[in-house]
Amino acid sequence: MTFEIKIKYFSDEIEKLQYIGGKSDWIDLRSAEHVVMKAGEYRLIRLGVGMILPEGYEAHVVPRSSTFKNYGLLQANSCGIVDESYCGDNDEWMWPAYATRDTEVNVNDRIAQFRIFEHQPELSFIETDKLKSTDRGGFGSTGRA
Repeated sequence: MTFEIKIKYFSDEIEKLQYIGGKSDWIDLRSAEHVVMKAGEYRLIRLGVGMILPEGYEAHVVPRSSTFKNYGLLQANSCGIVDESYCGDNDEWMWPAYATRDTEVNVNDRIAQFRIFEHQPELSFIETDKLKSTDRGGFGSTGRA
């Protein structure tokens, strides 16, 4: 199944989004502005796009694997979630950047990526005293002797 997604570009300077199947289904997002940041600074970097996501879906926006190495930037909220209600004419996607060193990002630099996920189904929680599975040591313990 192929979804058609309406997209609005807020910048004529960035490359158009492309879905490139086969290698990765994550779609690169580019900076729509020239940004100079000092170590310790935070700012929202314009990504130059807004879109109407399919009903029941949300976009997960994360840094590209090379973003920290190339720019010293961390995504301040770790993973950004854009749901389908964020689709107004002025709802440009932004990337919350925290600079760990002095850095510069140019227009059209690929700094983030996204993919869409279906919303989680409705859940109900049933309390129990026993989970009845083998203990693995708790979250964060994998690989430790």
